Amino acid sequence: MEPLTHFLTGACLGRAGLNRKTALATATLTLAAEAPDIDALGSLQDPVFGFAHHRGFTHSVLGLVLVSAVVVGLVYFVWRLRGRRIKDPSLPPRWGLLFLYAYFAGLTHILLDFTNNYGVRPFWPFSEKWYSWDIVFIVEPVILVLLTAGLALPALFALINDEIGVGRKSLRGGVPAILALAGVIVVWGLRDYEHRRAVGAMEARTYEDAEPLRVSAYPYWLNPFRWYVVVETRDFFAMMAVNSRGPNIDPDGQMRIRHKPEETPATLAAKRSYLGRVYLDWAQYPLTETEQRIPEPGYIVRFKDLRYDYPGRTGRAVLGASVELDRNLNVVSESFGSRKR
Repeated sequence: MEPLTHFLTGACLGRAGLNRKTALATATLTLAAEAPDIDALGSLQDPVFGFAHHRGFTHSVLGLVLVSAVVVGLVYFVWRLRGRRIKDPSLPPRWGLLFLYAYFAGLTHILLDFTNNYGVRPFWPFSEKWYSWDIVFIVEPVILVLLTAGLALPALFALINDEIGVGRKSLRGGVPAILALAGVIVVWGLRDYEHRRAVGAMEARTYEDAEPLRVSAYPYWLNPFRWYVVVETRDFFAMMAVNSRGPNIDPDGQMRIRHKPEETPATLAAKRSYLGRVYLDWAQYPLTETEQRIPEPGYIVRFKDLRYDYPGRTGRAVLGASVELDRNLNVVSESFGSRKR
């Protein structure tokens, strides 16, 4: 998920009651909930290296030990820098508990990232397998509204009470935060139900008289009933949008067919490259396209993952990559997105 959702999740965890056990809980949880994305720094100098290691060690159950320690160390440093000042002197920081909080917040980061279609590798480095739930878009407005409301409602009620002179009573901060977190779980449950219906309906169909080998459905932004479906058959991929609202689930628009390309010496050489191996390990529906290099003789092999080839999308392939080869099929350069390594 995008960073704001992670920050808001950590803040809601603190407001939900964890901040009553130790000082600095909300600050620690908020930072730790986003901290695994520190791996994005790896792409600043080398985009291929960054892609290879994104959602790797820092997004694993083992790597979170180090990430949590770094977060708690940072909080400790700021606390000492501020002269050990805290809001409630009767509630001192408990550093061991704060470390557990940081680790728990890191787990929520992995869980949130698991819900979208990019995926996570929680058992890295012991297993490189990617896992994804594919039920929410990377930016989910409903979840953002729920988490924001869970933090903002207590302050809003307090402001209203002050304006109308009701008194000092206000909505306790823990209740809206708990309801917000529960609301996120409800959203996941509803999206999972619709996702299963869409996949099940498409698995029961044939495509140009071919049986599906594999079917996946990926979410759209905002609309919880619209899904982008990719179907793999023996010879081709079928792609379409479907609407899961109502008893009958049918393609919503024209179905696109992409035939599987034949392997060539150029594609095989590109797939054996460092980028090729990393990309094929991550991609769910990889497809290659080959073109001649100009003016130097050789080839450019482009990789794309059909799970991001949403209907109506134009321009450069989202999360696409390319490998440039010379005439002897040696790697000249590797690119991820628009950047070369």
